[in-house]
Amino acid sequence: MIPLASLALFAQLGAASPASRVALTSEDSLRARIEQRIAEVPGAAVGVAFRDLARPDTLYLDADERFHAASTMKVPIMIELFRRIDRHQLALDDRIELKNHFTSIVDGSPYTLDAGDDSDSLVYTWVGSRVSVRDLLEHMITRSSNLATNTRIGVVGAVAANAIAHALGARDIQVLWGVEDDKAFAAGMNMNTSPTADTSTLSRATGSVTPVCCAWENSPSTASTASTIRAQLRPARILNTNST
Repeated sequence: MIPLASLALFAQLGAASPASRVALTSEDSLRARIEQRIAEVPGAAVGVAFRDLARPDTLYLDADERFHAASTMKVPIMIELFRRIDRHQLALDDRIELKNHFTSIVDGSPYTLDAGDDSDSLVYTWVGSRVSVRDLLEHMITRSSNLATNTRIGVVGAVAANAIAHALGARDIQVLWGVEDDKAFAAGMNMNTSPTADTSTLSRATGSVTPVCCAWENSPSTASTASTIRAQLRPARILNTNST
């Protein structure tokens, strides 16, 4: 089913004390309620971007502030892969040898990913075998596989991933490399960043009946892209987490 609303929210929140919460009436605006919730957590950094696809309702709250993109950077990689499939430069059934070997963007030194730190350990059992583009795409998005992600961005390149995101209206997202480059993090490099507004834009591009970029609207892979991303979507809720 086509989602009727696109919501993106990044948050760095600690647990708020129930005693600190003030009772709200039904007349309070959504903006006021969100702002109050944020204010309950000193030092919280939150960006909200809400757009109803069926009505002109929107809500933006610090939506241009940059956050670590986390796994949202996997979406433009997926879109660029589907565009190459449309141009017959790649096929879903193409197979590549899967390797767990990558190089840091800091100095080119080698590193590997740890299955214990990945949300999808199954892909690691495929290392050394030839795996289809279809399987890597699906695991990158629906299971958020980091190994599949680094393998795929090694094919499309960060420049192309950025270019398609910018063409779709997510103009400030920045993808430099894949994930788990510990040396880059130790050097203070925040490799992949995105404002919440850009995350919302990409969600809308993959969830709308007609994509927002005219250059992509007639793509035969549009339905495949939307179907893949919807498999990862869950009911939106405001996050309450200690993670950074």
